[in-house]
Amino acid sequence: MNLRLQPPTTSSSLSMTTFLTEFWSHTLNFRTHSNRTSRHSNPNFVTSSTPLLNEGNTNNRRTRNKQAQIRVNETRPKLDQNYDFRDTNLMEALDRSCKSGKYDESLYLLEQMVNRGYNPDVVLCTKLIKGFFNSKKIEKAIQVLEILEKHGEPDVFAYNAVITGFCKADRVDAANKVLDRMNKRGLAPDVVTCNIFIGMLSRGLRPDAYTYNILLKSLLNEGKWKAGKRLISDMSDKGCEPDSVTYNTLIYAFCKEGKINLALKYLDNMISDGLLPDIVCYNSVLASLCNNGHVGKALNIFEKLGKVGCHPNVISYHTLFGALWSSDNKIRALRMILEMLSKGIDPDEFTYNSLICCLCRDGLVDQAIELLVDMMESHKFQPTVTSYNAVILGLCKVQRVIDAIEVLAAMNQRGCLPNETTYLLLIKGIGFGGWRNDAMELANSLVNMGAISEDSFKRWNKTSILDLII
Repeated sequence: MNLRLQPPTTSSSLSMTTFLTEFWSHTLNFRTHSNRTSRHSNPNFVTSSTPLLNEGNTNNRRTRNKQAQIRVNETRPKLDQNYDFRDTNLMEALDRSCKSGKYDESLYLLEQMVNRGYNPDVVLCTKLIKGFFNSKKIEKAIQVLEILEKHGEPDVFAYNAVITGFCKADRVDAANKVLDRMNKRGLAPDVVTCNIFIGMLSRGLRPDAYTYNILLKSLLNEGKWKAGKRLISDMSDKGCEPDSVTYNTLIYAFCKEGKINLALKYLDNMISDGLLPDIVCYNSVLASLCNNGHVGKALNIFEKLGKVGCHPNVISYHTLFGALWSSDNKIRALRMILEMLSKGIDPDEFTYNSLICCLCRDGLVDQAIELLVDMMESHKFQPTVTSYNAVILGLCKVQRVIDAIEVLAAMNQRGCLPNETTYLLLIKGIGFGGWRNDAMELANSLVNMGAISEDSFKRWNKTSILDLII
């Protein structure tokens, strides 16, 4: 059979639409057109040089510099010894100063370090932050944090020290802002952070919903369900009503842990409170239901999305497609793709890969190849190694090894590099086809070339080829 792996130049090639129409006996033009994404160029920044100063300005500048130097000398902390920064290890000096509680001196040494190109040590900076807060010098503690953020890498312990200091000073708004800074740097609060705020509650302090949401997300991501439940209870007791972010965080976490009944319960509560779940929230629920074998419930929720004003996206459709196909409801699965395309929702690479994998799994390899060709002709995205591997596996399972090798050749020609899985599939296919000696020879060659690892080769060699074919 001609695999048609090279895209034809005529208009006779089958698109996804044509394939589905012929496969399911429907007539519909599926070819979709994606909106072109505009490109944004980076703005050009114009710099200007500083004009030369005349003699009078130079004298004035010297005067100002001298006056500034006098002020600096007056405010500079007095050192117990004459530090020669050319010879003294600044880190050791800072460590000794911090341990002896000379925090002003420590800050001066820290500034000298970063001015000379040293990266601040996060542990010493955290000690210095705690020292300044204990000394009621809050502004200097923040100054240390700013130095650490600009020249180093603050961690959760450094931020916890600042949050603790602000909470002890009853400055909950400032603590909230630090939590926000922490979140923007990609650092998730830990249980200690949460306990600091929960303790920011025993004294009657009231964090806002944003703070609760960050803490709740962190606790649930770490599986701290009891602490999360306590936080929600505190949130309700303090009169801070949960918002849509709160609910989305809870529902996503429940779905991730397989607690689908709780996810559905909070989904109903969210709607009852007049809050509309977004499609990301619904997709989490749909995926969890499908993964746990509740395809009927997932389909029921899916069909109501439009009525509640939350329209499904491409992820919603191919989630249901995969579940319906796996549950042997192939006609309904294909209808799902048809409906998606009829509503102007473009398929993405996951849609194609889902279709290709499902077809290959059921032995419909020729139809999968047609989709692979259609994917090649797409101007929006190209087949990935996952797409090719699925077709190669499907061909090997039906003992069409020569065709599988042709797919590998087309894959290379189009610049998609095979991975270890690609080669292992071919080796298994060759062996399953009855050419075990050839399979062994190919495996040895690929190991010598570095295409597959020795560990993978050993696993393959120990296991029967028949057992490796899924």
